[in-house]
Amino acid sequence: MNNLNIYTLITGGTEGIGLELAKFFAADKHNLIIVARNKNNLEDLKVKFEKEYEIIVEIIQSDLCLDNACEQIIKIVEEKKFIVDNLINNAGIGSFGFFSEAEDGFEDKLININIIAPTTLTKYFIKCMIKRGKGGILNVASTAAFIGGPKMSMYYSSKAYVLSLTEALHDEVRELGIRVSCLCPGPVKTSFQEKAGIKKSEKAKKYLMSASKVAEEAYVGFFRGKTIIVPGYKNKLLVLGNKLMPRSLSRKIILKSNN
Repeated sequence: MNNLNIYTLITGGTEGIGLELAKFFAADKHNLIIVARNKNNLEDLKVKFEKEYEIIVEIIQSDLCLDNACEQIIKIVEEKKFIVDNLINNAGIGSFGFFSEAEDGFEDKLININIIAPTTLTKYFIKCMIKRGKGGILNVASTAAFIGGPKMSMYYSSKAYVLSLTEALHDEVRELGIRVSCLCPGPVKTSFQEKAGIKKSEKAKKYLMSASKVAEEAYVGFFRGKTIIVPGYKNKLLVLGNKLMPRSLSRKIILKSNN
């Protein structure tokens, strides 16, 4: 690709799954717009990617928990006349603990990042893609989207929203030349668990997928037009098991595993 004015925009693209997805797009010569909070990480990544992949990398420092973050991102895109061919809504945060005991105000932060940001960016860019008659949106959810999650209620609920929205949009625009997919990974070897306050046993850590492998399956599935991408056969079995067993039993299992 590498058209000077066409980009793939990735939120949370400096670490974890977002970073690994950025590598796959860059390797295929997609210019990138990377959105993240840490300015130093963004600047370092821009230098590295432009040198290694010979693409154009634009960076936007933004904290998606702020109310006007998406509007500022859209303003920059409009002012610089960037064409966003692919939107990757990867940024997200987690929570751990009983809902009633969560720090007051944290729910606003989680909702802004996990729900409002991908919704706002998707709404804006899907209109642009429809006008062009092409484009793609990849929303990152989780296997958590398929069931209620005691002690991680806000996170599970937010990912259920992302999955439901993505499925609906997939059918709304698939005949208009637009791909819309939802990535639903299980636990991944990233800093997400630690930031959310989740502690995994050494045994459990052995079953975590690498962010690179998740990104690889996501990248392939996205360009194949899959609606829901669940990487790893164990995660596919997990999702299937949740569909087959009573939801009340699934919740009990989750509550016990989160103790």
